[in-house]
Amino acid sequence: MISKLPDLGTTIFSVVSQLAAENNAINLSQGFPDFEIDRDLPELLYRSSSEGHNQYALMSGVKPLRQGISEIIKNIYKRDVDPDSEITVTSGATEALFAAISAAVSPGDEVIMFDPSYDSYEPAVLLNQGIPVRIPLTFPGYHIDRERLRSSVNSKTKLIIINSPNNPAGSLISEEDINLLKEITGNNRNIYILSDEVYEHIVFDNKKHYSMLSDDELFKRSFVISSFGKTFHITGWKVGYCTAPGNLTSEFRKVHQFLTFCTSTPSQFALAEYIKNTDRIRELGGFYQKKRDLFLELIAGSGFKPLGCRGTYFQLLDYSEITDENDFDLAVRLTKEIKVASIPVSVFYKDKTDNKVLRFCFAKEDDTLIKAAELLRSVK
Repeated sequence: MISKLPDLGTTIFSVVSQLAAENNAINLSQGFPDFEIDRDLPELLYRSSSEGHNQYALMSGVKPLRQGISEIIKNIYKRDVDPDSEITVTSGATEALFAAISAAVSPGDEVIMFDPSYDSYEPAVLLNQGIPVRIPLTFPGYHIDRERLRSSVNSKTKLIIINSPNNPAGSLISEEDINLLKEITGNNRNIYILSDEVYEHIVFDNKKHYSMLSDDELFKRSFVISSFGKTFHITGWKVGYCTAPGNLTSEFRKVHQFLTFCTSTPSQFALAEYIKNTDRIRELGGFYQKKRDLFLELIAGSGFKPLGCRGTYFQLLDYSEITDENDFDLAVRLTKEIKVASIPVSVFYKDKTDNKVLRFCFAKEDDTLIKAAELLRSVK
């Protein structure tokens, strides 16, 4: 068989997590929490299943959940969205990303994305015979190079992928970025935006999350991707959703129905009940900011230099004062020798740019962070 993705192998997340398991290392690589979820969630899941919600859901998602999502969007972003025609529940954010890219991209279309770039974007573009155009974010702030973005747009540009808060960088887009996107797309009705906002509720230091849902002009051409897995620490439930105008949602659903058709029914009914308590979302940023601050406090005085983290639950650490090793080799060595696993940031770049930076996940129990930091401080 001729491979459609000949240059791709096993994801770095699987590689490092297996290495961590083999070496009994503390796993700060893959982005999943090691603490217990809210006890209400499994109870609601059990109740949902016990009440008979065990068969196929509607392809678009169960109505109570879509209605609940629309209320969240109205409360946070001041936008009225139609739960029937503008919200689609998906089997995780990765499925939503693939469906949106597949709906928008035709052979030969160019798709702009920013490095460091989450690893599922480019494969989806390639499988749809699109052409990835990867623009590096500025280092060390990881901001959009607005002049380079402007000069990269041409008649073949079909989609611009935004990820804010950014994984792995933890950076946020700005009001100036929003204005540039309006400038770029305003003169071209054929350019769309895919906004990966799965960490939308995990923002720190009183910073603002600029969502495509907040802007009338940009929302008209945007697919906005969100994740309950990230928001409620239930990554294994694989429940996400896409919010988009009716015309884009119609095309999105044409793809979605042949990927997974529908998402776990009892999970949807459980979440529909759970999100009625809006405090659970409002408190999320503060919850993770405490963990970020704890991790930074614990590694203070080490050879690692923290880079700015304004959102997500990942902290980048610059190790250039410790060693000249490339980031992949150092990540492997730290996993084997000091028993702490991380992700080398070069894997998020097309050209494997190595800025001597590793990514650490702080969505962990405090005891886990304390143990990991003690080991990291020993690195010379």
